[in-house]
Amino acid sequence: MITTIIHQDKNYKVDLSQPIDISLPLSNTSENVTAWYVSKPEFSPVMENGFVGDVNLGGNVNFKNIFFNPHGHGTHTECVGHISKEPYTINQCLKQFFFFADLISIEPEKIGNDDVITLAQIKKLWQPKGNEAIIIRTLPNNSNKKYFQYSNTNPAYIEAEVASYLTQNDINHLLIDTPSVDRESDDGKLAAHHLFWEYPNNIQIHRTISELIFIDNNIPDGTYFLNIQIASFESDASPSKPVLYKVLE
Repeated sequence: MITTIIHQDKNYKVDLSQPIDISLPLSNTSENVTAWYVSKPEFSPVMENGFVGDVNLGGNVNFKNIFFNPHGHGTHTECVGHISKEPYTINQCLKQFFFFADLISIEPEKIGNDDVITLAQIKKLWQPKGNEAIIIRTLPNNSNKKYFQYSNTNPAYIEAEVASYLTQNDINHLLIDTPSVDRESDDGKLAAHHLFWEYPNNIQIHRTISELIFIDNNIPDGTYFLNIQIASFESDASPSKPVLYKVLE
């Protein structure tokens, strides 16, 4: 299924039958990735007034309640409502879903006890060319990212100045394979979040941050067509499914 996309007066061909999923699934197991001190997700059949919501338990259908946290249980996309007093929601803020994106791989610098993606690294590895999204894969890129329990491990994060630099160079959508663009414990400053959304003085509600993605090692750095898929949650964040497509021409 080949389609042609016109972007900035240039034609690009993309094969929509070859999606590259860079999301982590939500599962009812201890293998589900977690962060921010939450326990694993819970999937439980509805069992009320004689109704059995599980075919294996004698019910006619599988009909389950699911308890999860978008920020702590896997790939999610968030809007400025994550840090704002105003009730912005991802369903209200994300109105376009297709973008050209640059994928880059970075081994964070060791600064004290922290692993930090610095502005100097970004400037060295990434050249702005008008694309609206950037995807950051941290190195080393081990498969244990798919089920890692991140709480109290001080995961890698980005230097706050990186957020400003990216927005100054047309980036509206930032995707990363860590639990947060900010330090796990930073006294509530969330400096990169604030700078990215320019909150509270010049709020950019159309910008999004996606965290806890996973990019397999067989996916090379480069430019891709990106589709950010979300559920229509009237909340600050939604579980999401970012999908990449190779640019053929």
